[in-house]
Amino acid sequence: MVSLFYSHFPSNVQLNYKFTCSSSSSSSLSMILNFSRLPKNSLKMESLKDAAKLRSDFLQVLRSRRTAEVPLTIELGKPVVDPMYQENPKPTRSEAMESCLKAEISNLKDVLKEENFYLLTEEGTQGRLPVLLISMKESSQQRRPAIVFLHSTHKCKEWLRPLLEAYASRGYVAVAIDSRYHGERADSLTTYRDALVSAWKNGDTMPFIYDTAWDLVKLADYLTGRDDIDPFRIGITGESLGGMHAWFAAVADNRYSVVVPIIGVQGFQWAIDNDSWHARVSSIKPLFEAARIDLGKSEIDKEVVKKVWDRIAPGLASQFDAPHTVPIIAPRPLLILKGKEDPRCPLKGVEIPCERAKEVYKEFSCPDRFKVVAEPEIGHQMTCFMVKEASDWFDKYLK
Repeated sequence: MVSLFYSHFPSNVQLNYKFTCSSSSSSSLSMILNFSRLPKNSLKMESLKDAAKLRSDFLQVLRSRRTAEVPLTIELGKPVVDPMYQENPKPTRSEAMESCLKAEISNLKDVLKEENFYLLTEEGTQGRLPVLLISMKESSQQRRPAIVFLHSTHKCKEWLRPLLEAYASRGYVAVAIDSRYHGERADSLTTYRDALVSAWKNGDTMPFIYDTAWDLVKLADYLTGRDDIDPFRIGITGESLGGMHAWFAAVADNRYSVVVPIIGVQGFQWAIDNDSWHARVSSIKPLFEAARIDLGKSEIDKEVVKKVWDRIAPGLASQFDAPHTVPIIAPRPLLILKGKEDPRCPLKGVEIPCERAKEVYKEFSCPDRFKVVAEPEIGHQMTCFMVKEASDWFDKYLK
């Protein structure tokens, strides 16, 4: 075991890193918080212990519906010529992503290196994780910071290319994946919808958030083993569904050292209690319609919503909801970006989680590492402003 101090943690928290081998991957980097430098009665110690317990419980849920794991292996791929978008008409461009700061390099396309490959993590078609990685061609062997980018519902990793190229131009290793039942893991316009309905009916998969959160744990196994990536400087971000994936990946795996969920963090139980679930439900309505019918209801109500969350993502509206999971990301730098008028992720629904998180960051003497920005007059939309805020945050804490 190698002991070291990581700059993103306060000086009185020691981190021990160790490499472990298992049947599921050739090597993985585990991070263990060492409490020995904290006073025995410290609130920080209790926060760390609570976080470790919650993380362990969450990982147990993630493992509960896995197909058989296989040794983590790599299969080479090719650039996707015709990306799968599960919406019609297909999206064409994102002004927000195209606004991301790029280095001024005249022949940028020529000096970028693109890698397309698959990580084989478990049996079955969904156990084949498609990865797109873009970085600068460099002869030096210096390890660089990496950022994982996660797409929104019905899109795919190729949609994120403007962000990948912009960050790569600035010295990052930029990584994107297809989330479960999206992109190369989909074969029709209804693949994701069908997977959600199947999860409700059969209870054997967790396509909403959890299965992709597990993929991101396996992705961290891979990224921390690359020679060109600094394993202690890996950020994660995403938009909408991708923001939820970033949030829960950071809960599951503290190797994601800087976290920026965009229009993704929300209070699931708060939405049920405050009759504010309608916009979220409408985004994946066929799932809730199937549940309504099976439950013999004439309309979708809060009981239907609660039962769906409990069935397809156990704990999402209880022990793993935002009030409990947002604070345990501390003391890692966390920036939450939202639209002030977002009906799917209501601002009021994260007031309690954010207040709790503020207190925990204060306990760690690093209140500046937690920030929430709600852009006025913006609904469920990633904006140029949010892209810049995320970029500045990563530059501040990963460079």
